[in-house]
Amino acid sequence: MLPGWGRKGRVVRVGHMTRILGTRTAWTAVGDGEFFCPGCGGDRNYQRLTGRRRFTLLGVPVLPRGESGPVVECAACRHHYGADVLDHPTTTRFSAMLRDAVHTVALAVLAAGGTCSRTSLETAAATVRSAGFDDCTEDQLSALVDALAADTGRIFGEPCGAGLAIELHEALDPLAPHLAPVGREAILLQGARIALADGPYTPAERDVLSTVGSALTICSDDVTRLLAAARTPS
Repeated sequence: MLPGWGRKGRVVRVGHMTRILGTRTAWTAVGDGEFFCPGCGGDRNYQRLTGRRRFTLLGVPVLPRGESGPVVECAACRHHYGADVLDHPTTTRFSAMLRDAVHTVALAVLAAGGTCSRTSLETAAATVRSAGFDDCTEDQLSALVDALAADTGRIFGEPCGAGLAIELHEALDPLAPHLAPVGREAILLQGARIALADGPYTPAERDVLSTVGSALTICSDDVTRLLAAARTPS
């Protein structure tokens, strides 16, 4: 059979027909903002687009073919992504979430410890500063723990109550899906080192750290393993 001929001798011009008939999408911007672009690997501006598809004849739109999108278009690379890409926090937002999470864990462990010893405060302040609160001091943390206790009626040294558990989950639940396992474990270990700074874990400290592990979606067996590992000098 000769090239370009069908089985019954009819000429087949697929490429030509494609140029005659086609589809075209007209995009309309319905929002914008900043997002983490997976293609660029960093924070970029975006436009949220919805589209209407039409059949075209000789390049001219003639018949509607339905809606398309919504999609997210990166202003830098112009690639299109599904709307769920906006669920990933920007680098700036992620850093803020991480700082807040470490700060909340440090305060919870200090409150559970009961005495806020100087060594615990020094370890907690150094941990919080390394997370991004550069001006955090021991006195500031001590004052915050006292203020939290006065505001909530919490008694130092008691197991993790409902109010403290809610605070930990509010800080850690949104962060956990965006952390690799090693990152989640690092936050738990930071809390463990604060608890161990003035001696062995108290029951209240273990309870708080178990709540931290749960909020970070670390299974109970791994929480037990990590808390034991933190007690072993490196």
